[in-house]
Amino acid sequence: MIKKAIGVALAGVALLAPTTATAQEQHPAAASRPGGTDWQRVGDGITAGISGLAIEGRHGAAIDAVGVRDNKKPDQNRLVAIGLRPDAGPQVQPLDWVGDLPVDLEAIDAVPGRPHEFVALASSGTAYRVVREGDTARVLGTFQLPGISPDANYEGFALFVSHGKTVAVWADRGQDDRPATLSAAVWNTADNSFEKPVSAEFRAPYPTADVRHVSDVKVAADGRLTVSSASDPGDDGPFASALYDAGRVGVTADGRVRLTVSERPRRLATVVGHKVEALACLPGSRSGVLGSDDENAGGSVAVAAFCRP
Repeated sequence: MIKKAIGVALAGVALLAPTTATAQEQHPAAASRPGGTDWQRVGDGITAGISGLAIEGRHGAAIDAVGVRDNKKPDQNRLVAIGLRPDAGPQVQPLDWVGDLPVDLEAIDAVPGRPHEFVALASSGTAYRVVREGDTARVLGTFQLPGISPDANYEGFALFVSHGKTVAVWADRGQDDRPATLSAAVWNTADNSFEKPVSAEFRAPYPTADVRHVSDVKVAADGRLTVSSASDPGDDGPFASALYDAGRVGVTADGRVRLTVSERPRRLATVVGHKVEALACLPGSRSGVLGSDDENAGGSVAVAAFCRP
């Protein structure tokens, strides 16, 4: 079912719809409107929000993604498969979680070079390495991010490869006057250990009230950081969000991680009416998927051209 767009804008125009892009590139899975501004519902009610997204595969205009839900009770869904197809509503399949049960999953990303394998992050800083096997998500292992704080709330996570090393990026969301903290470190996939992390603070200029400065983060192939920021005044909203070009991360020639965060980030898009908590980009494309956790209003996704290939 396609939900009417509440408002996705870039300085008053369609969300990141370059004038040179084709309609298919702007919105490969649902090109019914310029710029891909259609939001599609993927669940009703407070347990159906999408708090993190990762791309599992793409076949032409068809996109397969997995999303995490920030549920806390044993009988509630944690991981959901979402299939996006042209001219059709989302195919939504909750996955059975097998292994240590997480509380409050807030982010997820695919493990580079390992099909159907993901790392999902709970708000406490505990990570769950899982593999999807059909309708099941099986836990391969759990581990803690380095340098986590008991006072933090972790909402963003991303993985990418730089100079042959897998780099993890994660974010404490911050709150109002307290900025978010972005951190990065080399992650050793063999044993889930980390090298020494580096960190930097990030403040979102918008939204300005009830703001979570980072509600998710993803990294382009060249190391550019895209973050979402969101206003969350309560379970009934009203919600507002923005996407930012936040800086850059990478590995230097001598093997060190370098993280640069902009003090004056460039706003890529404004989203009115949804609390964006999830970002995922299609490899080599400007197109990506946004996910919202709109609390009592449920969860929705939108495909739009906000990524940097």
